[in-house]
Amino acid sequence: MLHRSGESFPQSSPPGKKLFPEMKLDLALPPIISSMDRIENRTFDELQVGETASLARTLTYKDIELFAIMSGDVNPAHVDEAFAQSDMFHKIIAHGMWGGALISTVLGTQLPGPGAIYLGQSLRFRKPVGLGDTITVTVKVTEKDPEKHRVTLECQATNQRGEVVISGVAEVIAPTEKISRQRVTMPEVKLLEKGRHFRKLIEAARGLEPLRTAVVHPVDAHALLAAIEAAKANLIRPVLVGPEARIRAAAEQSQVDLAPYDIVSTEHSHAAAMAAVAMARERKVQALMRGSLRTDELMHFADSQQGLRTERRMSHVFALDVPSFPRPLFLTDAVLNSSPTLEEKRDIIQNAIDLARSLGIAAPKVAILSAQDMVSPKLKSTLDAAVLCKMAERGQITGGVLDGPLAFDVAVSEEAAKMKGVLSSVAGRADIFVAPDLEAGNILVKQLEYFAEAQVAGLVLGARVPIILVSRTDNTLAHLGSSALALLLTHYQRV
Repeated sequence: MLHRSGESFPQSSPPGKKLFPEMKLDLALPPIISSMDRIENRTFDELQVGETASLARTLTYKDIELFAIMSGDVNPAHVDEAFAQSDMFHKIIAHGMWGGALISTVLGTQLPGPGAIYLGQSLRFRKPVGLGDTITVTVKVTEKDPEKHRVTLECQATNQRGEVVISGVAEVIAPTEKISRQRVTMPEVKLLEKGRHFRKLIEAARGLEPLRTAVVHPVDAHALLAAIEAAKANLIRPVLVGPEARIRAAAEQSQVDLAPYDIVSTEHSHAAAMAAVAMARERKVQALMRGSLRTDELMHFADSQQGLRTERRMSHVFALDVPSFPRPLFLTDAVLNSSPTLEEKRDIIQNAIDLARSLGIAAPKVAILSAQDMVSPKLKSTLDAAVLCKMAERGQITGGVLDGPLAFDVAVSEEAAKMKGVLSSVAGRADIFVAPDLEAGNILVKQLEYFAEAQVAGLVLGARVPIILVSRTDNTLAHLGSSALALLLTHYQRV
């Protein structure tokens, strides 16, 4: 079975280039054995001239994707809808050998079946096979050669209208011994498209004026390249703040030309953080990006009276692009606030709601997480969740729909909510997940990143300017996703 979750989205790749999902194989447990779970052949002596076997299959786009991934055939007639509309058939069509593979399936599993040796195959493609067409493949024994045990079979594929789409002739050596085997249980195939939500964010930011961004202490190749990649994507205009000699050494190592970028030279990382924060206070830059320094070192200067504080508590939001989940997830706070108070949680939630709204989510659904779904005096996180929901009812938190306490399974799965009897407009539909504390949030992020292969981007919010945090383990798409978040948020706040 093929799975590809998520909606379509604008691609940020060059025109005509198709980005394919990654293929994963999940081993499934074998089902209860029945007579239908066995494959049995027809020996040469059993075969009769005129004998037939068939199978039917309906073409889906998932079939096309999987065939393209396995074969490497990315002819745009098969995988690029815009191109296909302009070619002679005006629609996406199947690879010709997809139908050929179905013929091979009948020969290898039914007639003659196991033990047959394929010698040759001729194919004539008479009509295109489009999405939604149901193809019936039939093979028919036409000749037998007793001396060499060779069998000739007429092969034909017809669509749901009875039109012949493929015809041909196969020659095989038929088995002479009876074979009856249990059908092998194959792994389930899942097509996981990594980064589709981040590419959608980057596409949404296309055409906006890039943010002049102070990149703080970019003295290693990873930090410097993160800034340059975002600049090339027209998301930021970097100002490199730090020891100039070390920045240039990193650029030489990475073979990066620094001529297009401003450099503000400082003595060390502390001075770089102080200078970058001052530039943001004076509105010389519109965002900060962490380079090769610790988050707490940067935040020491940013989160101070002389720094970038506002009336709102600063907090961090992770944007998570989980390949198996149909929409982006936002998790807060797993970086800055270790054991937030009720008032601090109010700000943490409001910051996350504002970010989600800037991305076009009109009324983001907020799940306030705990270990259980019922309020318990013994568990402080459940009490906080209940109070926060009441605060939202009173207008102290605005722009979103809150519910809690909710366990994580209920927050992400409507089925789990039904099974547990939790009635909620947020359960199974949450956009924002509020962790009870930093420790729980950080563990959850790492689990999603390493077990669910989530792409991770993130911002510090509640400051005078957004602060982009990129990690050494982040890839290019995560860097660009974080920068796109900052740009979209800033644009939203302006309008």
